[in-house]
Amino acid sequence: MKIALFGYGKMGKEIEQIALKRGHEIVLKIRENEKYDISKADIGIDFSVPNAALHNIISCFKNNIPVISGTTGWLDDFDKALTVCKENKGSFIYASNFSIGVNLFFELNKSLAKMMNPHKDYSLDVEEIHHTKKLDTPSGTAISIAEQIIKNSSKSDWELIENSVNQDSNSVPISAKRILDTPGTHKVSYTSEIDSIEIKHIANNRKGFALGAIIAAEWLIKKNGIYTMKDVLNIG
Repeated sequence: MKIALFGYGKMGKEIEQIALKRGHEIVLKIRENEKYDISKADIGIDFSVPNAALHNIISCFKNNIPVISGTTGWLDDFDKALTVCKENKGSFIYASNFSIGVNLFFELNKSLAKMMNPHKDYSLDVEEIHHTKKLDTPSGTAISIAEQIIKNSSKSDWELIENSVNQDSNSVPISAKRILDTPGTHKVSYTSEIDSIEIKHIANNRKGFALGAIIAAEWLIKKNGIYTMKDVLNIG
């Protein structure tokens, strides 16, 4: 594949290394506000910044270039991206997290939420920990986790809280911590007076996210439509 990288920070460089090892070519490395000719590419991989993501994605759609995006913080425009994708018969995968391990964790989270829903004596907490340079709070992955719980329980919304104190029993509480040089961690806990149940994912490095993004791109390249990592991994 000839890949256009939108965003060439730490994540973009990790994707580049894995792509080259898997026999692909990076034809564009696009930083914010740079001009580019997307027609050089077979596929776009977007790990840019929130205010650039929609432009990058729509540019691919309008040039018949499949695109995957892992950029978070731009989802107020997500429905617009889907509309443009359909209008141009484009190919698109968005994921808040492309890690294979995280996507397996997502399925565990959904199943656990269903099982725990009848047991109202358990309190719920979602915790995420990331490095201090992460731009969005809470993380897109934490929001995905909360939304999965909402769809599979009686919870109605999520809220960002401090000190893991849930002010609303109908919401999913998310606590977010930013610690220097800390690997991404996501934890879902159910706690009662008697016991606690917990599932946790810890990213040891960025390689899992980068590998998942390349695997998604390889899967999408000859397809048409809007997909998720569940389709890529054939899970759920």
